[in-house]
Amino acid sequence: MADDGREEEPLYVRDPAAWRRTLAEGNRFQARKRVAAKVVLHDEQGRLLLVDPTYKPFWDLPGGMAEANESPHEAALREVREELGLDLVLGDLLCVEWAPPRDPWDDLLMFVFDGGTLTPERAADLHPVDPEVGDIGWFTPEQASQCLREDVWARTRRALFALENRTTVYLTPDR
Repeated sequence: MADDGREEEPLYVRDPAAWRRTLAEGNRFQARKRVAAKVVLHDEQGRLLLVDPTYKPFWDLPGGMAEANESPHEAALREVREELGLDLVLGDLLCVEWAPPRDPWDDLLMFVFDGGTLTPERAADLHPVDPEVGDIGWFTPEQASQCLREDVWARTRRALFALENRTTVYLTPDR
């Protein structure tokens, strides 16, 4: 309250620079989330493209971690380009998953996008261009379920459901 009994306006109403400083200070203490983006790609037989990363024991969908201040959409495009030399126009967002902390990682927001169906020529020419990808393969959903880690298959299965039903799903460990 002002000395004359009037309610004072908050400082930021009169001083935009002070408001920005207040926001910046608050931003320093906000949680930071890891963000990753994956892409569901099919061939004309309906098989799913999986990559075999050289740094982990299971196959995965193409894609990876977002860089600082990079949108999930841009991360998906960049990762597919880096891993496979493939430039895409992404379709719809199929799935967003919040994954809880898992040693040694903090929690994660995972976005899965529809990468569409590749022509037979593009599918046949596809190969790893990044040393982080040892191999690629086209798999039926049943085969993919055997190649993917259990939680990755659960996410992939739900993303395939979303694609088939033209919807988007949100996943958490309890859903």
